[in-house]
Amino acid sequence: MKSFRKTMVSGIAGIAGVTGLMLASATSALAGETLDRVMDKGALVISTDAEYPPQSSLNADNELVGFDVDVGRAIAEYMGVKAEFVTPGWDVITAGRWAGRWDMSVGSMTPTKKRAEALDFPAIYYFTPAALVVHEKNTSILSTKDASGRKVGVGVSTTYESYLNKSLVIDAEDVPEFSYVIDDADIRTYDTDLLALDELRLGDGVRLDAAFTALPTILEAKKKGYPIKIVGPEALFMEPLAIATDKGDAELNAKIKEAVDALRANGTLTQISEKWYGGDLTQ
Repeated sequence: MKSFRKTMVSGIAGIAGVTGLMLASATSALAGETLDRVMDKGALVISTDAEYPPQSSLNADNELVGFDVDVGRAIAEYMGVKAEFVTPGWDVITAGRWAGRWDMSVGSMTPTKKRAEALDFPAIYYFTPAALVVHEKNTSILSTKDASGRKVGVGVSTTYESYLNKSLVIDAEDVPEFSYVIDDADIRTYDTDLLALDELRLGDGVRLDAAFTALPTILEAKKKGYPIKIVGPEALFMEPLAIATDKGDAELNAKIKEAVDALRANGTLTQISEKWYGGDLTQ
């Protein structure tokens, strides 16, 4: 891999001259660097969320478990390395410029144009609806548009916050069209979506009138006894969820895409989805 990159740089320099050499050298300093480090170390460092069940959370033994965790481990196994996990803040992950602190993010991230300025999205691995939820005793928000002007909790730097700000752009193929039906929401942001759901447990309107997050997160909270209910039968938008990497390593991205394609083809992604969601959200 390294010798091939040196040959590629020399070839470009011969064709394009001094300017081409400078550009190629800058590119080659990044291309394959992360993948080389992963393979040399024998470990893939994966960032995810410690408080986002059933995607990822800590169990009673303080071990990370969940759908995203199992997907990360499966990708690492496919690459022939071990999986190691870190749990930085979501806003830190989405900001990019990871400086080698971790190699990829498996954190149910929607690929948006804004995020693509800082990150690469080599593979979409599943899809999920975004839903609005209220306290079970709420009688004033009967449809999603009724949340207009109300206190709505979301995770900070999430697609749900962007939706409420009417700035959401999902840059992926075959994403169903969506419209903005909530106007002028009083947006309250939290470090994680689950904290917004925790606020609803305090009572209807005590701190929040509604919360907005992924349907699997809501269903997991309901299973744990949260006194909440979903508003309306419709999803406000459908999210393709992608693996994210720091910008600049096309070889790592190609290997991750190869892994996800193989795990989808051999049924591994379906098995993991059925384990955590009771159905296949990967197709």
